[in-house]
Amino acid sequence: MTLTITIVGAGLGGLALARVLHVNGIDAVVYERESSRGARAQGGMLDLHSGTGQRALREAGLIDQFHVIARREGQDLRLLDPDGTLLLQEDTPDDAALERPEVDRGDLRTLLLDSLPEHAVRWGHAFASADQGLLSFTDGHSATYDLLVGADGADSRVRALLTDARPAHTGHNMVELGIPDIDRTHPDLAAMVGRGNYWVLGNGQSLSAQRNGDGRVRIYLSFYNSAEDWFATSGIPFGDPGAARARLIEMFTGWHPRFTALIAACDDTVLPRSITTLPVGLTWPSTPGVTLLGDAAHLMPPVGQGANMALLDGALLGLALATHPNDVPAAVQEYEREMFARTSAAGRQSAHVQEILTSPDASQKMLAFFQPG
Repeated sequence: MTLTITIVGAGLGGLALARVLHVNGIDAVVYERESSRGARAQGGMLDLHSGTGQRALREAGLIDQFHVIARREGQDLRLLDPDGTLLLQEDTPDDAALERPEVDRGDLRTLLLDSLPEHAVRWGHAFASADQGLLSFTDGHSATYDLLVGADGADSRVRALLTDARPAHTGHNMVELGIPDIDRTHPDLAAMVGRGNYWVLGNGQSLSAQRNGDGRVRIYLSFYNSAEDWFATSGIPFGDPGAARARLIEMFTGWHPRFTALIAACDDTVLPRSITTLPVGLTWPSTPGVTLLGDAAHLMPPVGQGANMALLDGALLGLALATHPNDVPAAVQEYEREMFARTSAAGRQSAHVQEILTSPDASQKMLAFFQPG
């Protein structure tokens, strides 16, 4: 019997599933609405945990290639108060274990794409509907499937086949900025940020700076306990990057000048990001022929769990299908039981971290989180 496994979405989880299936001699096709692999920038850095994201890459036979692109020094951490007080500095020794190395999301996606046969990913196919083994696309084309896997992210269209749950706003709004080639253009700020993650918390806001492998530092300004329509009422003129930076600097009045200097040094990338999540512990009755993985199944706050869970979802679903090639419903049930339990725990931890970030004494609570006892 030849299975027809169809994956909607060429993100990390969908590609991990396709790769693990390929390693186990099972073909799958990934349909992606974007026109090509380079159609959209893939975002910043990810810290891949040894027991989850890296486990998935081991199952995919890609761990050695991952070690080539991983950045051990990206595990460095600096945590500060808005007045400039350094609360925590963790510098990674050159021989430290790769417990949570950073990797550029784009590099990781390229690694997964390059590990698949060229015909495995079909670009420019946007999901329209699915019913009784027939998948339809917005351009009028269609494809058949024995198993449809929704790996189509936070705004998943496949999710509606299994549950009425929809992402809800968390009260967290974020603005992304960036400083390109920071070592050359702003060496003083580069030295301040360091090699990994730089985090300033307080007053219901945070500033995080994240070193990328291409020399860019991404800056994320977070505003907690803010309304869903906050971007419309914030007075940030997103169409005018210079004026937007000036307005953002105003919003960090009272913070140490070194922090607002980071904002002033940014280029014209000023991107609003509204943070939404699915209910923690979301489940659905196992349904023949359809399942979900990654953000489509368990969208969490952006605190380090999402990509790791998505990669492991893909790997473990692939292994379940390889173990039960003649019983897809059994494979899906086995996968979903484990995934529900694992991601519920991760979702609770992510919600706890998000709760810390929204608290008045966020920096002290986060320090306790990193240094328990």
